[in-house]
Amino acid sequence: MKWLRLPLVLIGFVLLWEAIAALGNLPPYILPGPLRVVLAIGAHWERLVGHASVTMLEMALGLLLGTAFGAACALTLAYFRPARLWLLPVLVASQAVPVFALAPILVLWFGYGIASKVAMAALIIFFPVATAFFDGLRRTEAGWLDLAHTMGARRWRVLWHVRAPAALPALASGLRVAAAVAPIGAVVGEWVGSSAGLGYFMLQANGRMQIDLMFAALLVLAIIGLALYFALDAGLRRALPWVADSAPVKQGD
Repeated sequence: MKWLRLPLVLIGFVLLWEAIAALGNLPPYILPGPLRVVLAIGAHWERLVGHASVTMLEMALGLLLGTAFGAACALTLAYFRPARLWLLPVLVASQAVPVFALAPILVLWFGYGIASKVAMAALIIFFPVATAFFDGLRRTEAGWLDLAHTMGARRWRVLWHVRAPAALPALASGLRVAAAVAPIGAVVGEWVGSSAGLGYFMLQANGRMQIDLMFAALLVLAIIGLALYFALDAGLRRALPWVADSAPVKQGD
């Protein structure tokens, strides 16, 4: 019955959407109904697919770059204490600055092409990856480390065979969060300056008061985000089969 959960949730969301639009007597330029949005998707399918492919490429490249940068940052924080004292405040400060404030700067530096959107996505993604992986590296079982040192393992062997495998579940959690926020960086970058992508498509539709097209782009973006998350989650479950979900707590335990 697990496979029924997502369709039931989607059906419930669509019914709630239709009820709000109908019972609230809202005009289409405020809240178009789901049928109108679906018709807009069908009428502009080729344009939506073209713009969605650009956003998907930006998200994928941003996820790869942000993951690599975040993992490298976590390793640096875990193994070089002097670097930790300098790098950790910078890491936190990078997230204290609003994303919208950084987007124009990145567009200025990297231009209106795909590079600025990938940089924006990577900037958002690297923080959850870095913090989760760093936390996992710090929380390695002390007994495992003592055993490795007793057997004379060198530092890089301890990392490769003990600390990194022990931190993989934490890294997986960071990657799941990264997959959920990946669309934010790409779309924000497209809003600031671009000539393609779902964010650009939404701005154009908003300027023409085509609200049904705006919701169509949002719906496509939500589907892409869900597909990315569940695909990554399934891949992580296969790659880390020893990390099982917690068993449900029985009453009386």
